[in-house]
Amino acid sequence: MGMSMGGRGGMKSEINVTPLVDVVLVLLIIFMVVTPMMKRGKDVELPQARQTEKEDGPDPLVLSVTPDRKLFVESVVSSDDADFQAKLRDAMRADPRRRLLLKADQSLTYSDVMKVMKLAHGSGAQQISLAVVELKKDE
Repeated sequence: MGMSMGGRGGMKSEINVTPLVDVVLVLLIIFMVVTPMMKRGKDVELPQARQTEKEDGPDPLVLSVTPDRKLFVESVVSSDDADFQAKLRDAMRADPRRRLLLKADQSLTYSDVMKVMKLAHGSGAQQISLAVVELKKDE
């Protein structure tokens, strides 16, 4: 227990850390399970930028373009451009003014990125943000 009577007539106080360790282990397990789910879209190597803007508000719909030019809406791959536009229209049906976040690999050309932006615009997208990695001030 927390306190016990000593043999010499004095009280000894001891901290029982078992409940603390139990809580910390449960929190660790929760974070280990939830963290991979927070990652949205496909994993791509984002370009670097010196100036970035922080976007607040509702979660954007994540579009990804991999180095092999495969198109994804969230984590669902599209077989071709028409399929990409259909999936994007379906995803935006609930909120047509929803902002899009485009994660394009840095190895892609400007024309590859513009093609995806035109496809998204053709699907009814009004706002498209580009995802980048912010350069540190000392770099």
